[in-house]
Amino acid sequence: MKKKFFIVICAVVVILILGYFLYSNTMIKPKIMPGGEVGLKLIADNFVSPVDIRFYDDSGKLFVVDRPGIIKIINADGTVQKEPFLNITDRVVSLNPSYDERGLLGLAFHPDFKNSGKFYVFYNTKLRTSARQNWDSTIRISEFNILEENKADPKSEEILMEIDHPQMNHNGGQILFGKDGYLYISLGDGGNANDVGEGHNPETGNGQDTFTLLGKILRIDVNNKTSLRNYGIPADNPFSDGKNGLKEIYAYGFRNPWRMSFDTETGNLYVGDAGQNIWEEIDKVEKGKNYGWNLKEGTHCFSPESANKSPANCSNVGYKGEALIDPFIEYLNAQQKGGIGHTNVGGFMYRGIAIPEFFGKFIFGDWSTDFTKTDGTLLIAEPSQGLWKIKEIKIANRTNGKIGEAILGLGHDADNELYVLTTKKIGPDSNTGKVYKIIPKR
Repeated sequence: MKKKFFIVICAVVVILILGYFLYSNTMIKPKIMPGGEVGLKLIADNFVSPVDIRFYDDSGKLFVVDRPGIIKIINADGTVQKEPFLNITDRVVSLNPSYDERGLLGLAFHPDFKNSGKFYVFYNTKLRTSARQNWDSTIRISEFNILEENKADPKSEEILMEIDHPQMNHNGGQILFGKDGYLYISLGDGGNANDVGEGHNPETGNGQDTFTLLGKILRIDVNNKTSLRNYGIPADNPFSDGKNGLKEIYAYGFRNPWRMSFDTETGNLYVGDAGQNIWEEIDKVEKGKNYGWNLKEGTHCFSPESANKSPANCSNVGYKGEALIDPFIEYLNAQQKGGIGHTNVGGFMYRGIAIPEFFGKFIFGDWSTDFTKTDGTLLIAEPSQGLWKIKEIKIANRTNGKIGEAILGLGHDADNELYVLTTKKIGPDSNTGKVYKIIPKR
């Protein structure tokens, strides 16, 4: 009897132990629900670190921004023009081939580009002489003109803004024109980690400090230059009077708003804000709103003293008493058990026709699951109340349905069809950068 009882007890213990480990394993490695399957069509390769893709008409030409300082043109037939559209490698700061977040990061064509011939770029250059000597680099927002249809004039540069940056990381880097005709600019919090350290406001961090441009989305008027600035301030900017913040600020409370996009149907602005150690987030950004960093990370409380654990309680308002706006998409960072990836790279509300089942859903990417290998993930989220549910898009004819490369960003063409920018290297090194078009599974 005792022997049978002992056997039963042992069996129960074994079942409980197995159950615990099975449950734990499920918690550690949850399966992301499938969100469909697509194909990838290689459009062009031999880039170093392609981070942005733009167009200005329906000719089919695409302009690819390569981080070292070159913009190349992909023709409608997929061939890459031999001569670059713009080469400013002599002005872009020297990049660290093992890892770097700086470089030529953004391109925007003037809304009337066909008549004005003007376009704008965002890049890091060597630290200007007036900056703090121990800081990293100076960000430039510059205007250029074209010489001819497929050739820019590198000598035409007019610097609109210069922003000194304390560390290498968290530059932001996207520039876009809105339907209002104004130029929107994303800027990171200055770098380092937790929004603390050299060049960061010791009391509030830069994200919450409305008297620094770092950690913000800016909005400027490139058509109305003044004697004080090479740009104008939109009259309805939230701090246009300069009393409670810098006039250029459109929204604030960001860590590293690496990529952003406008919904071509609604005009909504979506910003992918790269997280710290726990949560990745994508925000729907509105004028004058505070998106929480470094008081919050995603929908969760944040403290620089405990970056790997979200505090149980925190304020729901900023230092001015304003509400902190939560993201519509968030997911665990790969540094946490069950995390999807290390850095969200933003994305687009899909408005194309090639993949009808994706229409009206948000397509986005994560850079990589690992800092030692390139393993990006393509994701999709469907509009819903509260946080949108995330699913993984599988890649047809790829191992485990994964892209097998790091995702640097997404882009779209005049038909609102989407492209993925990738690299096989962690840093801006060699020529493994590629441009793929997302197509239906074949």
